[in-house]
This record gives sequence, structure tokens and C-alpha cells, in this order.
Amino acid sequence: MIAQWRELAEKLFNDVALLTRDHHEGITRESYGPGENDTIAYLTDFALSHGLDVRSDRAGNVIFKRKNDNGQAALWYGSHLDSVPQGGNYDGLAGVVAGLLCLFRLDQEHAETTHPIRVIGLRGEESAWYGKSYIGSRALLGGLTDQDLCLTNRSSKRTLAQAMEAVGADLEAIQRQEWLIDRSQFAGYLEIHIEQAESLERMGQAMGVVPGIRGNFRHNQVRCLGEDGHSGAVAREDRHDAVFAVSELVARIDALWSQYIAAERDLVVTVGTLGTNTAHHAVSRIPGEVSFSLEMRSLHLETLDAFYAATLAEAIAIEQSRQVRFEFDTRIDTAPAAMHGPWTDVFVRQAREQGCKGVLTPSGAGHDAAVFANAGIPSAMIFIRNQHGSHNPHEAMVLDDFLAATDVLYRSTLELTP
Repeated sequence: MIAQWRELAEKLFNDVALLTRDHHEGITRESYGPGENDTIAYLTDFALSHGLDVRSDRAGNVIFKRKNDNGQAALWYGSHLDSVPQGGNYDGLAGVVAGLLCLFRLDQEHAETTHPIRVIGLRGEESAWYGKSYIGSRALLGGLTDQDLCLTNRSSKRTLAQAMEAVGADLEAIQRQEWLIDRSQFAGYLEIHIEQAESLERMGQAMGVVPGIRGNFRHNQVRCLGEDGHSGAVAREDRHDAVFAVSELVARIDALWSQYIAAERDLVVTVGTLGTNTAHHAVSRIPGEVSFSLEMRSLHLETLDAFYAATLAEAIAIEQSRQVRFEFDTRIDTAPAAMHGPWTDVFVRQAREQGCKGVLTPSGAGHDAAVFANAGIPSAMIFIRNQHGSHNPHEAMVLDDFLAATDVLYRSTLELTP
């Protein structure tokens, strides 16, 4: 039987990779765009040919279920089908493929479960396209705002509302922040995902169990506004140098971060984009404007609140000392999420029975499971080790590890729905 699942998994991963290969490097599945659409169409055809029912929800997500689904509250498997530009093939897709294999296996073994089992392929989890993460799951659970729907795509510049409408999403219901599937339909949510770091690889473990997911505070753009000037003519005390101001702020943020780590407070901080105004580039010009992004993540909301307040205080101090002004765009918040303890324990035990240590691996990256958990739906996650990190074309996953994690998911499901 394992050989059969291996063959199916290889076909699904290989076919989707070929379908969504980027002409530069890696694969690209744009949120609510071509690659994501093509993947949904392919998986739909594949599932129908293997005896499953398929439909879309009112956010454009795709749902797979067995023919004998009785319409009662279900245990949902899920993950996302989009990717970052020129990313890897397994981030998100592995969770949907694992769910499909479990549905096929349930049918083949004629397994009866108390709750129906459904698989949801979610759209728009990656923030790379619209500056907002978890779009498909947020929309599903009534969590998108009018402001979110006005966000624009990094490439096409079309709004999120336009992109969602193009795939048949119910914009009126989304704007009213309705749950697009009744709350009573969710008995729980389970997600398999590749780890997006290499801690499991270093530990020599095929899989880990996620106890919690970090939340984040994010500014997609912070502008430091100073004043252009001649590099040779303006004295230091008369300068309004945006580059030095931003450099000082980043250094102070890094020093604060170091203090938090020394105090054993969970925190990661990133300045992912940074640049001056290209139209003003000149070696002999004092830069009057710098733009950068700022993101901080933690398992604890109080840590995020405290660190963010300290960051703003540092920015104010630098404004005064360097005669500049910082302008922060609207902050995008994602709450931390704890996974459901009893289900996490089941995953750990099942992993140990399959020869793994069942290590607990907190997630620094965000996942759709956080949206479900924070909506009050019991949720749990399994990580699969990854040899080359994530959000890059070299993302890796050993198929034996994937199959082992899928087996743990399947066995746990039978235990959770006896």
C-alpha cells in the first residue's frame, strides 16, 4: 500500500511542479492568480477521477470530500496552494496532497469515521502578493476587512477584491464578514506542512509536532523622510540624513532584540526590504528618503506589544536627534495561536509509535492553522523536515518523510474520530 501512496504522491508533486514552474527559477503560484488557479484545476480533475467530490467555497477555496460524506460537522485537513514568487514546490502543497492521500486511503480501506473527513485547499496564504497573509482562510471565517480588499497585487496592481471576484468569490458576504461555511461544520482542523527552517534536519527527525504558531506585527512600508543635500557642503549637525537615521534605528532594534533573547523572551525581528529613492541616486547626494519594511514575531502577544512600543520610542528619539520623520503605514497584525493540546498529544504519541521522537517544534512562520485556532476551532499541525529552508527554489522534502507524516495523520484521524 505504501508503494501505491508513493506513486500517487510523486505524480501529484511532479505534475503540479511542471504546471507551475517559473520561467526564471523555482515555481510560482500567485495568490488568486494563474499558478494557484492551474493547481486547483489539476487537483480537481485528479480528485474527481479518483472518486472524490469537489466543490469551491465562497472564498474560492477548493474542498475535496468522500462520496459518503453525510454533511455533518467534519474534521478538516488543509493547507494552502499558493507560493511566494520563484519559491519551492512543497510549501503548502504537501498538506493538501497528504489530505488527498488520506481520503483515498479511507475509501480504499472502507474506513468509517464519526466525523466526515474533508480536505480544503486554501488560497492566498502567502503575504508576498498582497501584503496580507491567510487571505483564503480569513475570508472563509469572516476575517477580511474593506481595507484588506483594497490591497493591490505586487505585480498586476489589481485589488484583492478584483482578484477574488475573478474566481467567483462572494464579495458581498466577505465584506459583511460572514462565515462562508457555517461554524457548526468544523469539528477541527489538521495541517501537515514542511518546516520552514532546518531544526528537524539538524535533529535527524523526519517530523515534529507544532505546539504553537508565532503571531506578528508587520509594516509593509515605513518611510524615513529627511532632506536631500550636497554630500560635500552640508555639515553633520545640519544634515537630515535618512540613511543614517534608518541605520541607527535598525541597529537599536537589533540591540533591543538581543536583550529580549537574553531574557528568554520568544521573538524574531526582520527588516526584509530597505532602499533609497532610486530616482535620486547619486554618490554625492545626501539621501532624503528611505523606505523599509519591519516585522516582528512572537508566540506571546505581550512580547509583541512591549517590543513594538520600544521600537516606536527609539524612532521618536532618532527623529529628534537626526531631524527626520518616520511615517509608518497601517500595521498588519496576526495573533499568535496555540494548537489544541489533546490533539497535539495524539500526534506526538503516533509519531513515537512510528519510530520518531515526537519532538515539539514551535512554528516561527505563520500558517492557516493559526486562523482556525484563533477562531475557536481545535487545530493541530505536523511539520516535515526540510533540507534547504523555505521560500526559495531549493526547498526540499524526502518522500519517505512525507509518507511517514501522512501515515501519522491518518492513524491520528482514526483515533480522533473513532
